[in-house]
Amino acid sequence: MEPVSKQFYRSFRATFTATFATIFLAEMGDKTQLATLLMSAESGQPWIVFCGAALALIATSLIGVLLGWWLAKRVSPKAMDMAAATILLIVSILLLGDVVQM
Repeated sequence: MEPVSKQFYRSFRATFTATFATIFLAEMGDKTQLATLLMSAESGQPWIVFCGAALALIATSLIGVLLGWWLAKRVSPKAMDMAAATILLIVSILLLGDVVQM
């Protein structure tokens, strides 16, 4: 029973760390952080803004997790990889088009 326990905790730690680092780095300096900064400055109630922003992030993350869980049960990993690659390629082309037009 001990090896399974160690394997579980190693897997848990790796998944948690990768998720935390990815989301933390992706969210740094984005429009949500700027909006919470401005709302905190305007309201003068930073803890209320923090609680509202934290609950909103939890809610949107929950939607993403539940949707991903639902899709994982119905779509093969290869199809998910292809869909993600296609979506990222389309977004990249659109962003490149915006840069070229400037």
